[in-house]
Amino acid sequence: MAQATRNELDAALPHILAALKDGAAISMLCLRPGYGERRFVDRIEAAPHTGIPGERWASRPWLTLEDGRPDPRIQICILQQRVLDLVWRDRETTPHPGDTFIADMDLSEANLPAGQLLQVGTAVLRVSEVFNDACVKWKVRYGEAAKDWVNVADHRRHRLRGILCSVEQAGAFSTGDLLCKRGSTEG
Repeated sequence: MAQATRNELDAALPHILAALKDGAAISMLCLRPGYGERRFVDRIEAAPHTGIPGERWASRPWLTLEDGRPDPRIQICILQQRVLDLVWRDRETTPHPGDTFIADMDLSEANLPAGQLLQVGTAVLRVSEVFNDACVKWKVRYGEAAKDWVNVADHRRHRLRGILCSVEQAGAFSTGDLLCKRGSTEG
């Protein structure tokens, strides 16, 4: 199955930007216990210091603090449903990108600035300032055009590859729970 072309990606941008601004339902939950591994679940528990039990963030994060501990700003990854549907065409042989959850919500800086609190189930997340620029695996799986599209200077503010969050309040969330803005962006 052909990967999305740059023209297809650009043409889809208005549709992507028209996603819900608040209150989007989680459509899919995914755990990444190890590299290349995906486990789809109906419920996830998360806590500020431990992240998600069984998730590789605690043992093999791609970003660490100066003292070597996992950086909490990357505990949770959220990808917009419309972007996933656009790039993940071959679902039989191409792996899921591995984002913790998928929701049809506008993840742009304008809608969810760094520091924005999000309520999902009983957990509270904080939107990170760490930009998700799409790793080399994104390029291999979904194409060079998809990786370049995420990183176009004018597109970075739209966070097309999704957002990264820290867990601010322990809790659990399930498929179907709503992702909602909460409180201020003060950290």
